[in-house]
Amino acid sequence: MAYIWALMQEAEQPNKPNNPTPALTFNDFNFQPELMEGLRAMNFEKPTPIQQQAIPIILKERDIIACAQTGTGKTAAFLLPVINKIIQSPGDFIHTLIIVPTRELAIQIDEALQGFAYFAPLSHIAIYGGTGGISFEQERKALTHGANVIIATPGRLISHLNMGYVKISELQFLILDEADRMLDMGFNDDLNKIISFLPKKRQTLMFSATMPPKIRDLAKKTLNDPEQINISLSKPAAGVMQAAYVVYDTQKIDLLKSLLAGKNIPSILIFSGTKDKVKQLERELLRLKFNAAAIHSDLDQDQRNEVLRNFKNRSLQTLIATDILSRGIDIDSIGLVVNYDVPGDAEDYIHRVGRTARAETTGVALTFINPVDQRKFKRIEELIGYEIKKLPLPTEIGEGPAYEPSKKHDKPTGHGNGKGFGGKKKSWGKKK
Repeated sequence: MAYIWALMQEAEQPNKPNNPTPALTFNDFNFQPELMEGLRAMNFEKPTPIQQQAIPIILKERDIIACAQTGTGKTAAFLLPVINKIIQSPGDFIHTLIIVPTRELAIQIDEALQGFAYFAPLSHIAIYGGTGGISFEQERKALTHGANVIIATPGRLISHLNMGYVKISELQFLILDEADRMLDMGFNDDLNKIISFLPKKRQTLMFSATMPPKIRDLAKKTLNDPEQINISLSKPAAGVMQAAYVVYDTQKIDLLKSLLAGKNIPSILIFSGTKDKVKQLERELLRLKFNAAAIHSDLDQDQRNEVLRNFKNRSLQTLIATDILSRGIDIDSIGLVVNYDVPGDAEDYIHRVGRTARAETTGVALTFINPVDQRKFKRIEELIGYEIKKLPLPTEIGEGPAYEPSKKHDKPTGHGNGKGFGGKKKSWGKKK
């Protein structure tokens, strides 16, 4: 156990990048005074590598396809030049359309935009499903009267586009953020339909954490002779201290309790594989008197916002979530990320652990590997190009399974007793 908390101490030390970028400042981009005032108010001084590379290309009115993992500053990379352009050419029309996969990411971008554009004459709105009729009417007014920036999830936007009132003919920017996630979620047809409504003469920016063939195919159809940018493709951020435990499912909750009990970690993010497991883990942590809450699709938007707000302001220590949040939460200084279940997609591991060590900070990411998930974890190690250290279980937890990723395990393993959390009978239902 001492090893992982030594990692925590190491993670508190300043991170020293292996390849430091040139010492540029935001003054080098010649942004408009209103935008620079917003940046100063938010204490933004030095652009990240993705910002250094993307912003000059966007300002030159070129399309781009950028591969950058979460936590590298890509949101500011596309928002800042967009805000600058709107300040230069104001008007009551939809200037920029940003398409995102989840409501959490839409809200995150909308909040970032509000900060950057605080001193700029700019209107914006986040449009996403799961809200009531009043919100839909507010969205309709914004889309007909020309809010400058629309941040939208595909399904909700199509609902408005199908009604024929969306003023989109003067669009200057189309931005596809987390494009790989949108395709993974089955939004390919929705994206094509949305694009069919848009003017062909526009500047298109595509941001993706990974670059599989399907993303390149979408880029060929959507972008015009784009510049390409690659930042840390498919690698966890340098500041993430990674380790794993090989466990039976019945040992997971005891291991988690052992890791967290008595440790002063302000923010802990736990990922589990399904909504039902997230709910079950929340109940168990509350039973053990931990300050924890879950976020999942059964909560309405107000409830989700309250949970996230409490987590951001540190009144909630531990947040439990499915992968819906792996790319949609923007909270600095998360000290510990726990993969209670190994993600089904190796790429999702990058995004989960990317919730810590954001913007050149440091943090710790731990993964619990049961026998069934060993092959999946091996694929993660192959993707990132190195082996993640397996830590010994605490003696009070008992002996765990051997790490044999080449062996096929057909059934979930409960260490012989078929029980799950806290000795209760485990249900192995379908994933949701």
